[in-house]
Amino acid sequence: MEIRQLEYFLAVVTEMNFSRAAQRVHVVQSALSASVAKLEKELGVELFDRSRQKIRITPAGELFSRHARQVIQSARLAKDSMGEYRGELSGVVELGSLVSSGQLDLPQILGEFHRTYPLVRIRLRQRQSQIGMAAYLESIAAGTPDLALVSAPDSFPARVTMRLLCEEPLLFVCRHDHRLAQRDHVTVTALAEEDLIGWPAEFGLRRLVEDAFAAHGITPRIPYELAADFTFAAGLVRAGLGSVFMPRSETRNFPDLRAIPLRSAPTWSIYLAHASQTRIGPSAAKLAELIMASVDSTTPPGPS
Repeated sequence: MEIRQLEYFLAVVTEMNFSRAAQRVHVVQSALSASVAKLEKELGVELFDRSRQKIRITPAGELFSRHARQVIQSARLAKDSMGEYRGELSGVVELGSLVSSGQLDLPQILGEFHRTYPLVRIRLRQRQSQIGMAAYLESIAAGTPDLALVSAPDSFPARVTMRLLCEEPLLFVCRHDHRLAQRDHVTVTALAEEDLIGWPAEFGLRRLVEDAFAAHGITPRIPYELAADFTFAAGLVRAGLGSVFMPRSETRNFPDLRAIPLRSAPTWSIYLAHASQTRIGPSAAKLAELIMASVDSTTPPGPS
Protein backbone atom coordinates (compact mmCIF):
# COMPACT_ATOMS: atom_id res chain seq x y z
CA MET A 1 0.00 0.00 0.00
CA GLU A 2 1.39 3.39 -1.03
CA ILE A 3 0.65 6.91 0.15
CA ARG A 4 -0.34 7.85 -3.39
CA GLN A 5 -2.99 5.12 -3.43
CA LEU A 6 -4.50 6.60 -0.29
CA GLU A 7 -4.47 10.08 -1.83
CA TYR A 8 -6.27 8.81 -4.93
CA PHE A 9 -8.80 6.94 -2.81
CA LEU A 10 -9.53 10.03 -0.67
CA ALA A 11 -9.91 12.16 -3.79
CA VAL A 12 -12.71 9.84 -4.92
CA VAL A 13 -14.25 9.99 -1.43
CA THR A 14 -14.26 13.79 -1.62
CA GLU A 15 -15.61 14.10 -5.15
CA MET A 16 -17.74 10.92 -5.35
CA ASN A 17 -16.82 10.94 -9.01
CA PHE A 18 -13.78 9.27 -10.62
CA SER A 19 -13.42 11.88 -13.35
CA ARG A 20 -13.42 14.86 -10.97
CA ALA A 21 -11.15 12.96 -8.55
CA ALA A 22 -8.62 12.41 -11.35
CA GLN A 23 -8.66 16.13 -12.14
CA ARG A 24 -8.20 16.88 -8.45
CA VAL A 25 -4.98 14.85 -8.17
CA HIS A 26 -3.81 15.66 -11.73
CA VAL A 27 -3.75 12.15 -13.21
CA VAL A 28 -5.68 10.47 -16.00
CA GLN A 29 -8.87 8.74 -14.91
CA SER A 30 -7.69 5.29 -15.99
CA ALA A 31 -4.65 5.52 -13.71
CA LEU A 32 -6.74 6.62 -10.75
CA SER A 33 -9.35 3.90 -11.32
CA ALA A 34 -6.65 1.25 -11.61
CA SER A 35 -5.03 2.47 -8.39
CA VAL A 36 -8.31 2.30 -6.44
CA ALA A 37 -9.09 -1.15 -7.88
CA LYS A 38 -5.63 -2.38 -6.86
CA LEU A 39 -6.19 -1.02 -3.36
CA GLU A 40 -9.54 -2.83 -3.11
CA LYS A 41 -7.94 -6.06 -4.24
CA GLU A 42 -5.16 -5.70 -1.66
CA LEU A 43 -7.68 -5.01 1.13
CA GLY A 44 -10.10 -7.70 -0.02
CA VAL A 45 -13.15 -5.38 0.16
CA GLU A 46 -15.08 -3.05 -2.09
CA LEU A 47 -14.53 0.56 -1.06
CA PHE A 48 -17.14 1.95 -3.46
CA ASP A 49 -20.48 0.70 -4.71
CA ARG A 50 -20.37 1.17 -8.48
CA SER A 51 -23.66 -0.61 -9.21
CA ARG A 52 -25.60 2.65 -9.56
CA GLN A 53 -25.27 5.64 -11.83
CA LYS A 54 -23.72 7.62 -8.98
CA ILE A 55 -21.05 5.82 -6.98
CA ARG A 56 -21.41 5.48 -3.21
CA ILE A 57 -18.87 4.73 -0.54
CA THR A 58 -19.40 1.39 1.23
CA PRO A 59 -19.32 0.93 5.03
CA ALA A 60 -15.86 -0.60 4.61
CA GLY A 61 -14.82 2.46 2.62
CA GLU A 62 -16.14 4.79 5.34
CA LEU A 63 -14.09 2.99 7.97
CA PHE A 64 -10.98 2.87 5.80
CA SER A 65 -11.26 6.57 4.87
CA ARG A 66 -10.99 7.68 8.50
CA HIS A 67 -7.72 5.82 8.96
CA ALA A 68 -6.44 6.81 5.51
CA ARG A 69 -6.88 10.50 6.32
CA GLN A 70 -4.90 10.06 9.53
CA VAL A 71 -2.08 8.34 7.62
CA ILE A 72 -1.96 11.13 5.02
CA GLN A 73 -1.92 13.82 7.68
CA SER A 74 0.80 12.07 9.68
CA ALA A 75 2.95 11.74 6.56
CA ARG A 76 2.53 15.42 5.76
CA LEU A 77 3.32 16.47 9.34
CA ALA A 78 6.47 14.35 9.25
CA LYS A 79 7.58 16.01 6.02
CA ASP A 80 6.72 19.51 7.27
CA SER A 81 8.70 18.93 10.47
CA MET A 82 11.88 18.91 8.41
CA GLY A 83 11.10 22.45 7.34
CA GLU A 84 10.83 23.40 11.01
CA TYR A 85 14.16 21.68 11.65
CA ARG A 86 15.82 23.74 8.91
CA GLY A 87 14.21 26.91 10.26
CA GLU A 88 12.00 27.52 7.24
CA LEU A 89 8.36 26.73 6.55
CA SER A 90 7.66 24.39 3.66
CA GLY A 91 5.20 21.69 2.67
CA VAL A 92 1.56 21.89 1.62
CA VAL A 93 -1.49 23.44 3.27
CA GLU A 94 -4.90 22.35 2.01
CA LEU A 95 -7.55 25.01 2.56
CA GLY A 96 -11.24 24.35 2.01
CA SER A 97 -12.98 27.55 0.96
CA LEU A 98 -16.52 28.80 0.61
CA VAL A 99 -17.71 30.28 -2.67
CA SER A 100 -17.99 33.57 -0.80
CA SER A 101 -15.74 34.51 2.11
CA GLY A 102 -17.81 37.54 3.08
CA GLN A 103 -15.84 40.36 4.69
CA LEU A 104 -12.69 38.24 4.57
CA ASP A 105 -10.35 39.22 1.72
CA LEU A 106 -9.07 35.70 1.14
CA PRO A 107 -7.06 36.39 -2.07
CA GLN A 108 -5.14 39.15 -0.31
CA ILE A 109 -4.47 36.93 2.73
CA LEU A 110 -3.20 34.06 0.58
CA GLY A 111 -1.05 36.43 -1.46
CA GLU A 112 0.55 37.82 1.69
CA PHE A 113 1.14 34.31 3.02
CA HIS A 114 2.78 33.23 -0.25
CA ARG A 115 5.12 36.23 -0.23
CA THR A 116 6.10 35.55 3.39
CA TYR A 117 6.44 31.75 3.03
CA PRO A 118 7.25 31.06 -0.65
CA LEU A 119 8.23 27.43 0.01
CA VAL A 120 4.73 26.54 1.24
CA ARG A 121 2.27 25.38 -1.41
CA ILE A 122 -1.40 26.16 -0.85
CA ARG A 123 -4.05 23.84 -2.24
CA LEU A 124 -7.28 25.82 -2.34
CA ARG A 125 -10.48 23.82 -2.81
CA GLN A 126 -13.92 25.34 -2.92
CA ARG A 127 -16.43 23.12 -1.19
CA GLN A 128 -18.70 21.33 -3.65
CA SER A 129 -22.46 21.29 -3.14
CA GLN A 130 -22.52 17.49 -3.40
CA ILE A 131 -20.79 17.25 0.00
CA GLY A 132 -23.21 17.62 2.90
CA MET A 133 -22.17 19.57 6.00
CA ALA A 134 -21.99 16.49 8.24
CA ALA A 135 -19.66 14.69 5.81
CA TYR A 136 -17.58 17.83 5.35
CA LEU A 137 -17.09 18.32 9.10
CA GLU A 138 -16.17 14.65 9.42
CA SER A 139 -13.50 15.20 6.77
CA ILE A 140 -12.16 18.24 8.62
CA ALA A 141 -12.11 16.28 11.89
CA ALA A 142 -9.84 13.75 10.18
CA GLY A 143 -7.45 16.50 9.07
CA THR A 144 -8.34 16.86 5.39
CA PRO A 145 -8.38 19.72 4.58
CA ASP A 146 -5.96 21.21 7.10
CA LEU A 147 -8.08 24.35 7.42
CA ALA A 148 -11.54 25.16 6.14
CA LEU A 149 -13.96 28.05 6.03
CA VAL A 150 -17.36 26.85 7.20
CA SER A 151 -20.62 28.80 7.17
CA ALA A 152 -23.76 28.33 9.25
CA PRO A 153 -22.96 24.87 10.66
CA ASP A 154 -25.77 22.76 12.11
CA SER A 155 -23.57 21.73 15.03
CA PHE A 156 -20.11 22.13 16.47
CA PRO A 157 -18.51 18.66 16.60
CA ALA A 158 -16.18 18.04 19.53
CA ARG A 159 -13.46 16.84 17.14
CA VAL A 160 -13.46 20.10 15.15
CA THR A 161 -12.18 23.44 16.43
CA MET A 162 -14.40 26.26 15.13
CA ARG A 163 -13.17 29.85 15.42
CA LEU A 164 -15.61 32.61 14.51
CA LEU A 165 -14.23 34.89 11.80
CA CYS A 166 -17.11 37.18 10.92
CA GLU A 167 -20.88 37.41 10.83
CA GLU A 168 -23.32 39.61 8.98
CA PRO A 169 -27.04 39.73 8.19
CA LEU A 170 -28.67 38.47 5.02
CA LEU A 171 -30.35 41.17 2.94
CA PHE A 172 -33.24 40.86 0.49
CA VAL A 173 -32.05 41.84 -3.01
CA CYS A 174 -34.44 42.89 -5.78
CA ARG A 175 -34.81 45.26 -8.72
CA HIS A 176 -35.52 48.94 -8.12
CA ASP A 177 -38.96 48.54 -9.70
CA HIS A 178 -39.90 45.67 -7.36
CA ARG A 179 -43.13 46.12 -5.38
CA LEU A 180 -41.12 46.20 -2.11
CA ALA A 181 -38.14 48.23 -3.35
CA GLN A 182 -39.10 51.44 -1.57
CA ARG A 183 -39.42 49.87 1.86
CA ASP A 184 -36.81 50.41 4.57
CA HIS A 185 -37.29 46.85 5.82
CA VAL A 186 -39.17 43.77 4.67
CA THR A 187 -40.63 40.88 6.62
CA VAL A 188 -40.61 37.19 5.82
CA THR A 189 -44.39 37.12 5.65
CA ALA A 190 -44.30 39.79 2.91
CA LEU A 191 -42.17 37.40 0.83
CA ALA A 192 -44.44 34.35 1.09
CA GLU A 193 -45.37 34.50 -2.62
CA GLU A 194 -41.98 35.67 -3.85
CA ASP A 195 -40.02 33.65 -6.42
CA LEU A 196 -36.58 33.29 -4.86
CA ILE A 197 -33.21 32.38 -6.30
CA GLY A 198 -31.67 29.86 -3.94
CA TRP A 199 -28.71 27.63 -3.32
CA PRO A 200 -28.28 23.83 -3.00
CA ALA A 201 -29.83 22.26 0.09
CA GLU A 202 -26.37 21.50 1.56
CA PHE A 203 -25.38 25.18 1.67
CA GLY A 204 -25.63 27.15 4.92
CA LEU A 205 -27.21 30.10 3.09
CA ARG A 206 -30.08 27.93 1.90
CA ARG A 207 -30.69 26.56 5.38
CA LEU A 208 -30.71 30.03 6.95
CA VAL A 209 -33.37 31.22 4.52
CA GLU A 210 -35.52 28.11 4.93
CA ASP A 211 -35.30 28.31 8.72
CA ALA A 212 -36.34 31.97 8.68
CA PHE A 213 -39.40 31.12 6.58
CA ALA A 214 -40.20 27.99 8.62
CA ALA A 215 -40.32 30.10 11.79
CA HIS A 216 -43.39 31.77 10.25
CA GLY A 217 -44.90 28.54 8.96
CA ILE A 218 -43.97 29.35 5.36
CA THR A 219 -42.17 27.28 2.75
CA PRO A 220 -40.12 29.54 0.46
CA ARG A 221 -40.68 29.32 -3.29
CA ILE A 222 -37.30 28.58 -4.88
CA PRO A 223 -37.69 27.81 -8.60
CA TYR A 224 -34.05 28.70 -9.34
CA GLU A 225 -31.22 26.83 -7.62
CA LEU A 226 -27.61 27.91 -8.20
CA ALA A 227 -24.24 26.75 -6.90
CA ALA A 228 -23.83 29.97 -4.86
CA ASP A 229 -22.90 32.06 -7.90
CA PHE A 230 -23.87 35.54 -6.74
CA THR A 231 -23.02 37.19 -10.07
CA PHE A 232 -25.34 34.86 -11.97
CA ALA A 233 -27.99 35.27 -9.28
CA ALA A 234 -27.79 39.06 -9.72
CA GLY A 235 -28.25 38.58 -13.46
CA LEU A 236 -31.44 36.60 -12.87
CA VAL A 237 -32.70 39.36 -10.58
CA ARG A 238 -31.97 41.98 -13.25
CA ALA A 239 -33.88 39.86 -15.77
CA GLY A 240 -36.94 39.97 -13.52
CA LEU A 241 -36.95 36.24 -12.78
CA GLY A 242 -36.92 36.53 -9.02
CA SER A 243 -35.22 37.95 -5.96
CA VAL A 244 -32.46 36.64 -3.73
CA PHE A 245 -30.99 36.74 -0.24
CA MET A 246 -27.30 37.67 -0.02
CA PRO A 247 -24.83 38.38 2.78
CA ARG A 248 -24.50 42.15 3.14
CA SER A 249 -20.87 42.16 1.97
CA GLU A 250 -21.92 40.55 -1.34
CA THR A 251 -24.67 43.11 -2.05
CA ARG A 252 -22.03 45.84 -2.40
CA ASN A 253 -20.90 44.21 -5.64
CA PHE A 254 -24.28 44.94 -7.26
CA PRO A 255 -25.06 48.65 -6.73
CA ASP A 256 -27.66 48.60 -9.51
CA LEU A 257 -29.89 46.35 -7.38
CA ARG A 258 -31.83 47.22 -4.25
CA ALA A 259 -30.65 45.56 -1.02
CA ILE A 260 -33.21 45.76 1.78
CA PRO A 261 -32.71 44.74 5.42
CA LEU A 262 -34.95 41.97 6.71
CA ARG A 263 -36.64 42.29 10.08
CA SER A 264 -35.17 39.66 12.43
CA ALA A 265 -32.64 38.90 9.69
CA PRO A 266 -30.80 35.57 9.75
CA THR A 267 -27.13 35.98 10.61
CA TRP A 268 -24.60 34.44 8.25
CA SER A 269 -21.48 33.36 10.15
CA ILE A 270 -18.12 32.16 8.85
CA TYR A 271 -15.82 30.00 10.97
CA LEU A 272 -12.26 28.83 10.53
CA ALA A 273 -12.27 25.10 11.23
CA HIS A 274 -9.59 22.47 11.76
CA ALA A 275 -9.21 19.15 13.49
CA SER A 276 -9.05 19.27 17.28
CA GLN A 277 -7.59 15.86 18.05
CA THR A 278 -4.55 15.98 15.79
CA ARG A 279 -1.74 18.52 15.76
CA ILE A 280 -2.09 21.15 13.10
CA GLY A 281 1.02 21.47 10.93
CA PRO A 282 3.33 24.48 11.33
CA SER A 283 2.48 25.91 7.92
CA ALA A 284 -1.26 25.51 8.48
CA ALA A 285 -0.88 27.09 11.93
CA LYS A 286 0.82 30.15 10.42
CA LEU A 287 -1.90 30.51 7.80
CA ALA A 288 -4.56 30.22 10.50
CA GLU A 289 -2.80 32.95 12.48
CA LEU A 290 -2.74 35.21 9.43
CA ILE A 291 -6.43 34.63 8.72
CA MET A 292 -7.41 35.38 12.32
CA ALA A 293 -5.15 38.46 12.42
CA SER A 294 -6.76 39.84 9.27
CA VAL A 295 -10.14 39.65 10.99
CA ASP A 296 -8.88 41.19 14.23
CA SER A 297 -7.37 44.14 12.35
CA THR A 298 -10.71 45.21 10.87
CA THR A 299 -13.90 46.28 12.57
CA PRO A 300 -16.90 44.84 10.70
CA PRO A 301 -19.93 47.09 10.37
CA GLY A 302 -22.71 46.49 12.83
CA PRO A 303 -25.86 44.62 11.81
CA SER A 304 -28.71 46.50 10.18
